[in-house]
Amino acid sequence: MIGLKFILDLYGMQHIELAEKLGIKKQNINLWIKGKQNISKKHLPTLENIFGIDAKYFSKELTDIDKLEIQKEKLKQDLHPVIMKHEGQFLIGKGDDLVEVPVYDKDEINRIEHDIEKAKLIAKFRDIVNRTEYLPYLDTFKLVLELLDKAQHEPTFHKTIEGLAHYLELLPDWVSTGREQNGFERGLFGVLDDNNK
Repeated sequence: MIGLKFILDLYGMQHIELAEKLGIKKQNINLWIKGKQNISKKHLPTLENIFGIDAKYFSKELTDIDKLEIQKEKLKQDLHPVIMKHEGQFLIGKGDDLVEVPVYDKDEINRIEHDIEKAKLIAKFRDIVNRTEYLPYLDTFKLVLELLDKAQHEPTFHKTIEGLAHYLELLPDWVSTGREQNGFERGLFGVLDDNNK
């Protein structure tokens, strides 16, 4: 779906109303939405001002993540959330470091932030699985999914994953869940080093 159509639907705005705000004919809006004509660059700043949405979203075919980002911006405009604190999180696509993310006083905003991260995780997993026609480690993917499904609440599973991320240098050393984790990792690294020779 073209961004402009999604945004108009989300904001409950009719094509004629937007056409009036832009000083153009309704037919232009229809052509934009159907992808038969590009949105004129001169109208993008006005669209940004009307909706409070980044211009990059209006003309493009939206992904699920784009739709969630747009919904988040609309929620922020409607609810005027206040940042209560920041939490360190490992975010998809942000390198190998923790990022300070805001925690809002409105549950709706926090939920949509969570949904965005979940959608990014699903997209990344899909991309990894689809990269090649034949994955030599497809059984490993299956095993990881089974572990996530059946053992995700096991402390040993979380400690092992965090330890493996440190061992393979996917996480910097300073990112740790504490002293107990550090002791667990020393033992794990000994086993890994012994079996890696």
